[in-house]
Amino acid sequence: MLLLLLTIGAEAARLPAMKAVLLVSRRDRLRPGTFTEIVIWRVPRRVPGSGHGYKYRMALIDQGECVLRYDNETGKGDHRHIGAREEPYRFTGIDKLLEDFDAETGAYLREHPRHR
Repeated sequence: MLLLLLTIGAEAARLPAMKAVLLVSRRDRLRPGTFTEIVIWRVPRRVPGSGHGYKYRMALIDQGECVLRYDNETGKGDHRHIGAREEPYRFTGIDKLLEDFDAETGAYLREHPRHR
């Protein structure tokens, strides 16, 4: 929760979950042609297929190609895309979600140090 508070601020974290609240919306350039985009909402009801009250999408884009994406599409639940492969993701909290995405982003950047 500390990471979430640092990201969204204490005021937004105390808002009642009566309507959807945008917690994070950011795009970070990592190197020329490569960026991440992270959007997280706190929603008043669980997203169908997910056991929590967050709606999110996180993507790593390299040279116009989405190489990594985490999201919880309605009805599909929490999952991630690595290239063309899709697999379930075990959501345990926002901090862990951000940590996992950051770790996979770092690994990708180390494995692909140069532009294609």
